[in-house]
Amino acid sequence: MNKTLIANPWLNEVVEQLDRLAVEFTHSHQQFHTFNIANNDWSRCAEALNSIETRFSGLWADQQDNAMLVTALFVFEKHYFVATTRLTQPPFELLSLSSVYPAANRMERHMKDLLGVKPLDSPDIRRWTRHQAWKNNEFPLTKEFPVKRESQRITEGDSKYHFFQTQGSGVSEIPVGPIHAGIIEPGHYRFQIMGETVLNLEQRLGYTHKGIEKLAVGKSPDQLLKLAARISGDSAVTHAWAAAMAIEQASSIIIPNRASYLRAVLSERERIANHIGDIGGICNDVGFAFANSQCARLRELWQRTNLSLFGHRLLMDTLCIGGVTVDINEEQLAILYEELSAIDKDFSKLIDIIQDYPSLDDRLATTGYLPESTAKALGCLGYVGRASGQDTEVRRDAPYPPYDKYQVQQVLRNEGDVLCRLQIRVDEIRASFKLLSALLHGLAQGEIKTSTVNIKPASENIGIVSGWRGETLAFIRLDEFGNIARYFPRDASWLNWQALEALIDNNIVADFPVCNKSVNGSYSGVDL
Repeated sequence: MNKTLIANPWLNEVVEQLDRLAVEFTHSHQQFHTFNIANNDWSRCAEALNSIETRFSGLWADQQDNAMLVTALFVFEKHYFVATTRLTQPPFELLSLSSVYPAANRMERHMKDLLGVKPLDSPDIRRWTRHQAWKNNEFPLTKEFPVKRESQRITEGDSKYHFFQTQGSGVSEIPVGPIHAGIIEPGHYRFQIMGETVLNLEQRLGYTHKGIEKLAVGKSPDQLLKLAARISGDSAVTHAWAAAMAIEQASSIIIPNRASYLRAVLSERERIANHIGDIGGICNDVGFAFANSQCARLRELWQRTNLSLFGHRLLMDTLCIGGVTVDINEEQLAILYEELSAIDKDFSKLIDIIQDYPSLDDRLATTGYLPESTAKALGCLGYVGRASGQDTEVRRDAPYPPYDKYQVQQVLRNEGDVLCRLQIRVDEIRASFKLLSALLHGLAQGEIKTSTVNIKPASENIGIVSGWRGETLAFIRLDEFGNIARYFPRDASWLNWQALEALIDNNIVADFPVCNKSVNGSYSGVDL
């Protein structure tokens, strides 16, 4: 590693520890620092990184020939540390990271369920993904497992899953889901309560497994972007951009300046639409229907413009390798300016009403409190993390075009309750209004896609972008023909969902809906 990149003395000390454990390689983009770690030094590597309070960001495995390459991603300030280790023969076993980084547990379980990599000494190895769809010795992401079996069988129920039990006189249990009222995706919540007070909540997700990682194998890069846009419908631009970035960087493809600006315009529009919807949803869950209806109106107008100008309400299929598939002319640019001004004015008036509504403060203030220490331990991202003092912002810390030309406004608070998570959304919308105006103003003339797209076979990289839920990544490895050999998308929800279990403690059952909405994790984003 080029040590001149690192000014922090504590970081230098850890780098020296990792040097003693690893063979070192350097990636130039976004300050990726990759260390190949021996199997028996895997947990010591995590301990060394944890000693300077490095944030855990992701974990995945990749079958290469008959071996398994396991990769973990960590973040310190503006530095991304990639730790890899190779398991050469079955049984594939590796010391768990969960005792050092609790946030790693669900990804370890996902890796075990799909590829058979067992985390040793893990506090929890219960099946997580698709439950009983496969036998214990079947691992559907391995090469020998077919995409579709010849004979289909009904998946058995998962009635033997052992939920945590709170013992004591007067303790009762409430099972909620996986099927809910309305049209939300399935997820199970098991409450342990004393009267109306929640003593413990445990989530059970994995009901919407779609086989994304398996379906990606063999697809062309542009085909993958279509799949990525459908991982989680509210994050179509986010996941497509992360995937495109990984492939473009691996192949040294530089997209035109206009294309990067259009990608950012699409991303900020996605961010604004979802934050407006969430503000309305939070208000609705405590009975403030007026605010919800007004937010729904604003979001609907915003998404109608998406459909009119970009071809899709949720902005799907607007990105391609090397650029974008959509452009705007001067007349359409004027429409965007006019809409931005109108929505900004209406939104400001609505927020004045919301912030001057005492009953809303009474329900949201101190409700669903997430301490800074817990948010830090879980690696919480986006509005969940920033409401509890976690200053994470990819557009600022690891900027990519065109964000490297702008100063992204810092949005950070530490009250940690539902009201604060609502206010963070308000702050982010206002910041995005300003940024979107600047992006439209700076939109240069030129091509929207590079004229030459040469995919580099047998290459790999990690794309990291700022999604509206927070830092979003995509690991992609291309085969010798330039098609997808491995794809792992990590939505911010992998880390934020765990916060819900923590912040609901000592709240009343009736406040669960608004606490849940304040986190608003994506079921689909983690049920790959």
